[in-house]
Amino acid sequence: MVPFFARLFGYLAAFFLTATMMVTVADVFLRTFFGYPMRGVLELVELGLACTIFLALPAVFLRDEHLVVDVIDHLAKKPVVRLLDLAGAIVSLVVLAVMLWQMVPLARTMHEFGDVTSDLSLPKIWYWVPVLLGLFA
Repeated sequence: MVPFFARLFGYLAAFFLTATMMVTVADVFLRTFFGYPMRGVLELVELGLACTIFLALPAVFLRDEHLVVDVIDHLAKKPVVRLLDLAGAIVSLVVLAVMLWQMVPLARTMHEFGDVTSDLSLPKIWYWVPVLLGLFA
């Protein structure tokens, strides 16, 4: 079950990264050759990056592929390294839980007020959905 979710979140993050890159390339192409910039590209790139980063988080944690500085790993014995890995996992869990706890009220407030972006009038809750989903997962 874990590999399925890791793969799913990885593919979703890759999709949004690809879409973000394609929107950026299209904007640069249209701006350079036709002098016509795409409207709302900044908002689409912001949304794409939020989706990419926060949907990649669960994939990275589930695959255990996060960046690790292993200075002590070569010097310490295996039980100490396992204890340090456990401590790192617990600290990560606490930090992500606090982030989720603090972000849910903000997202709820934006949704209740009906906040939208300035150019495309996208509901700002769309920015919060991948963030909250990624932190929860």
